[in-house]
Amino acid sequence: MNKLGMITIGQAPRTDVAPIIEKYLDGRAELVQVGVLDGFTKQYIEETFYPESGDYVLTSRLTTGGHVVMSRAKIQPILQEKINHLEEMGISQILLLCTGVFPGLTTKTSHLIEPDQIIPPTVKAMVGNRRLGVLVPLEEQKKELQLKYAPYGLNPMFAVASPYQNDVASFAQAANELKDKVDLVLLDCMGYTEEGRALVSKATGLPVILSNAMMAKLISEMI
Repeated sequence: MNKLGMITIGQAPRTDVAPIIEKYLDGRAELVQVGVLDGFTKQYIEETFYPESGDYVLTSRLTTGGHVVMSRAKIQPILQEKINHLEEMGISQILLLCTGVFPGLTTKTSHLIEPDQIIPPTVKAMVGNRRLGVLVPLEEQKKELQLKYAPYGLNPMFAVASPYQNDVASFAQAANELKDKVDLVLLDCMGYTEEGRALVSKATGLPVILSNAMMAKLISEMI
């Protein structure tokens, strides 16, 4: 059977997101999961990878169900090691389970699928000249992610609700901030789930794009 490597910037397995990916793979490929933070305790992660002022900030899930905030610069060398490891296993297609931007990642022969290179132009084609709302997990990410969309002529309105805090009220608040001001909403983190999409859709009455589902559908055409 074909294998699809999947690297989370948190810890594997991603029992929250993997079922979404596997749904669209429909048994055509085995999902092989690894995590950048595998084997580390939460205390070690917070002491070692916590962002400094000016760092590009990321967040992800631990296998305990908790979440952590980390610096891109501090985890990127480990991320590259995980890519190399999957290549050494003979896996030819590798999905980065993160919508953040990671400049400079490399492979030797495998195809690395980076959502930040796929989602913005795809969403632009879908949105056209309509107004785009984007939900992100962290307040700090609003400015960071603005730069991701600008090259495609997109100027989204951002709102914040973390997929890792189980806070329904934050989704309601974010949805109210976007309602009547945008025409379509993107959940811009691989940690959002169908439950989150349903909450935002119900509160806004708008189409809501789930990043991981979009990627899974596209990847299923490559398997």
